[in-house]
Amino acid sequence: MAYYGRSPVRILHGEALQPFNSLALQASADALVTVATTEELLAACRWAQQRDLSVVPLGQGSNVVLAGDLNALVVLQQIPGIELIDQRGDTVTLRVGAGEDWHSLVQWSMEQGLYGLENLALIPGTVGAAPIQNIGAYGVELKSFVHAVHAIAIATGEQVSLSASECEFAYRYSVFKGRLQDRLVITAVDLRLSRRADIHIAYPALAAQLADFPGKEITPQQVFAAVVAIRSSKLPDPAVFPNAGSFFKNPQLPAAQASALAARFPDLPGYPQPDGSVKFAAAWMIEYCGWKAYREQDLGVHPEHALVLVNYGNNDGRQLLGLAGRIAASVRETFGIELHIEPRVYG
Repeated sequence: MAYYGRSPVRILHGEALQPFNSLALQASADALVTVATTEELLAACRWAQQRDLSVVPLGQGSNVVLAGDLNALVVLQQIPGIELIDQRGDTVTLRVGAGEDWHSLVQWSMEQGLYGLENLALIPGTVGAAPIQNIGAYGVELKSFVHAVHAIAIATGEQVSLSASECEFAYRYSVFKGRLQDRLVITAVDLRLSRRADIHIAYPALAAQLADFPGKEITPQQVFAAVVAIRSSKLPDPAVFPNAGSFFKNPQLPAAQASALAARFPDLPGYPQPDGSVKFAAAWMIEYCGWKAYREQDLGVHPEHALVLVNYGNNDGRQLLGLAGRIAASVRETFGIELHIEPRVYG
């Protein structure tokens, strides 16, 4: 047992991490602890500091690749809570504990008549993990709703709060993947939602799913249901087929380079961005190169979505990264584009 003030934490040693990552990759940790309060998190970080161990926070392990055993204290983040902290007109600000399940929060917000998150339904993981890579789907990104992120500094135990601008959000990026990586553990996120619907259905797959509804009649609940239907049909359940969702980021190219690529591959889906660049569909490139539904030694590419790598057996992260490297190499050779993986690699 380790203690900080009155809050004891139970440290486990040599624990297998296969149950704690959605790819079900084989790995173990020198130490592991579950925390449900900020005080327990502080105790755990102090225990790790005293033993010169790094701290690796995990929510549901839905966006990580464990490439080997971890010489670290793995902290299973389960701090709960949804609190109304401000209400001004139609705008409501919630403080949500980092351990809350993301999809459950989106579902709850729909039930409360609080809108904005409907396009982000069924994204696996916890609330605390969401701002780290600025989760996004169907034309909407989390950054539009973040008011502040609360965390503790691993090295000092200091409690800090970052405004949305200080989070430096970009496509699948935040300051927590940059200069503050491995320095903070997120404890809560403040989200600003609205009681007034603001529908975003321009994304082609979502527009097609809702094509039978006249535009003025579409509700946030219908958008939520459509997103759930699309994701359920295309993306495998990690509990059945272990995966980490989209494994590669969609490459974004400057206008001139994008125009040249589109001329070579006119069927390649591209999405113009506000800055003039174009984001291209990595899944289309991977499928074009023949990888969709590929399978070898209980590793493979899902037959319904080429961005999803699946661990069908008891593999480790090195094997998975080997397959990912071959996929990226073939895309590079064919398109001249470098694909970058989305999950964080540990070990």
